Amino acid sequence: MAAAGIALIALLAAGPGAAHAVESDAIGEVDTVFKWIGPDHKIVVDAYDDPGVQGVTCYVSRAKTGGVKGALGLAEDKSEASIACRAVGPVSFPKPLPRKEEVFSERRSLVFKRLRVVRMVDPKRNTLVYLTYSDRVIEGSPQNSVTAVPVDRGTPIPLK
Repeated sequence: MAAAGIALIALLAAGPGAAHAVESDAIGEVDTVFKWIGPDHKIVVDAYDDPGVQGVTCYVSRAKTGGVKGALGLAEDKSEASIACRAVGPVSFPKPLPRKEEVFSERRSLVFKRLRVVRMVDPKRNTLVYLTYSDRVIEGSPQNSVTAVPVDRGTPIPLK
């Protein structure tokens, strides 16, 4: 309950146009750098179900800074992330989708940096395209990752 409340407060603080609050499932992690004090630096993998598309899950891997700053939540994680989205069941659409929509957003530093996942629709190929990147209030990062989920032609993607 507390985590959901914190996520809602962070979402409200992000302002209008922010992504819907989406809970992630922690899939696993690997240590990359041993730290004597505080947690090790890691790469973590989380799963996010697309809130607008039933049957699609995105797996996002990202660096997580450890040490004392990481333990206190004061560290700024690196802007590197990777994404792989897959159809994990029958794909369906509860309502029409916009051509481009931010579907996930997560704070990566105390105030300034966010990891974002944007879903785009490629109607010509009946495909969902997912892009992940980090941005900052002042300057974003060009590092990004993209993945695509083709949808069976028998299920056209409804657009707004």
